[in-house]
Amino acid sequence: MSPTTNLSAPRPRAAALRLAAATLGLVLALSGCVQSGRTSHPDNFEGSVPCPVEPDPSITTSARIAWQAIPNGDLVVKDLELLETCMPNADITWMKMNSGGDVIQAFGSDSVDISQVGSSPAVKSASPPLSKDIKVIWISDVIGAAESLIAKDPDVETLEDLSGKTIAVPFGSTAHYSLLTALGEAGLTGEVRVINLATDAILAAWQRDEIDAAWVWEPTLTQLVETGHPILSSEDSAGLGAPTFDLIAGTTAFIEDNPDFLRMWTLAQAEGNRIMNDDPEAAAVSIGVQLGISPEEASKLLDGYEFPTLEELAGEEFFGGDGLSTAFAGTAEFLEQQREIDALAEDEVYEQMPYADAIEEVAP
Repeated sequence: MSPTTNLSAPRPRAAALRLAAATLGLVLALSGCVQSGRTSHPDNFEGSVPCPVEPDPSITTSARIAWQAIPNGDLVVKDLELLETCMPNADITWMKMNSGGDVIQAFGSDSVDISQVGSSPAVKSASPPLSKDIKVIWISDVIGAAESLIAKDPDVETLEDLSGKTIAVPFGSTAHYSLLTALGEAGLTGEVRVINLATDAILAAWQRDEIDAAWVWEPTLTQLVETGHPILSSEDSAGLGAPTFDLIAGTTAFIEDNPDFLRMWTLAQAEGNRIMNDDPEAAAVSIGVQLGISPEEASKLLDGYEFPTLEELAGEEFFGGDGLSTAFAGTAEFLEQQREIDALAEDEVYEQMPYADAIEEVAP
């Protein structure tokens, strides 16, 4: 994928950030990504690592950032405290969300500024009846086998074998979108019982034999596979024309009011994805800390995802072209068909959801 060219003349600050971005990873490589003595509990890390670029103490933004237990670069950024180190005078509050449905509610109540969220709930937030004014500012990962349909009965080998059975999925999530796509393609819409459960409730229902299958992500996915087996994955749904992403969205008001914060935030996210790709062992340590599991367990969670680089995100497939807006429009059409949204928003809503300014400014 080729990065796009920003035809407007770069501002001096943006040019400086590009130069700084060229040194991403150098400071961490010299000092080490992992603090010694760190425990596996996410609240016990009191260390920090240097900012991968020159910190900017002039940024005093107050930001309410929501995260999810998804093994990607956003967790690395949170664990290494890159935002806090790079913007030492910013007021940053992290809050956990358990699913895309929680994020939809948070955007609906104006209680978050930026959040990790799946592509399906992001589109749902921007569509009627919610019609929230949000923009997508980063793609944390492209989802493949990391979200899968797991069946309990060993005799169940295909989706058709689940006809008349009960499948659990967190409603409003990317997994829900993938499941509905697969059911529609197989002509099974209405032929299975689809119920809404959060990931922790899915595990409990599975253990009580209350469900026959579930489409879910890590770490619940691995727990279900211990006594079940995969039938389909979100990679299969992508092949049916329904690609899904874990992305980061923010309110348009926050994004437009805080351009300096967003540029530094983008550089921190770029470093998070760089570590995911170039130093997976360090990434596994950070993810393990945040999820309360061992690095070995965390490492297993990374399979089934792709982590786009800053240069790739600036390219035609993502923010530099119409790839994302086309995917969002397709998602919206499907959600309308499934009555997950009241109606489609105007075309320009989905066309303008990808916000490329910060990525274009800091991309090499």
